[in-house]
Amino acid sequence: MSSIDIIILRHLRRQPAHGYELRKRVEETTGVVLHNNSLYPALKRFEESGAVVRRSEEQEGRPPRNVYSITPVGLELLHDLLAALPPEMAGDELEFLTRLGQFSLLEPYERLAILDARDQALEARNHHLTALLDHAKYDLWNREVTAELIRRCSAEREWLAGLRDAASTAPLSKD
Repeated sequence: MSSIDIIILRHLRRQPAHGYELRKRVEETTGVVLHNNSLYPALKRFEESGAVVRRSEEQEGRPPRNVYSITPVGLELLHDLLAALPPEMAGDELEFLTRLGQFSLLEPYERLAILDARDQALEARNHHLTALLDHAKYDLWNREVTAELIRRCSAEREWLAGLRDAASTAPLSKD
């Protein structure tokens, strides 16, 4: 499962929606372009697993539309997806930021585990980039790009360190 699954379930947690409405809300609030070939297979998968239910809603002069609502199983799945950031996904910026944006739904220890996973991924990336910098010593542009990537990695690690206090003390959300 991916950040797209988290985003879909999070929006359904806020309120039920039909596919087009859900797609538009996701795009408006996250900037993520959600294509039908991602949305509808996910909704079908969620429905089959009991994470969402679908009901048909009549429309005047038009065919009925399907409205999806999250179930208690879906709420549990959303929590589990948010609370897990495996090492192989911790280096993916979208996966990390999707979880960070939902920290209000997680316990402090879960938040800290996600921050730790991201920091470890950045530490490994920084180590790799530093090794690459040695190989780029005779190529100005390669060296410039690699040095900038190292700077960004270090800046994000500092930012993560600053988030730790808020992550450990901010209350859970009720929404």
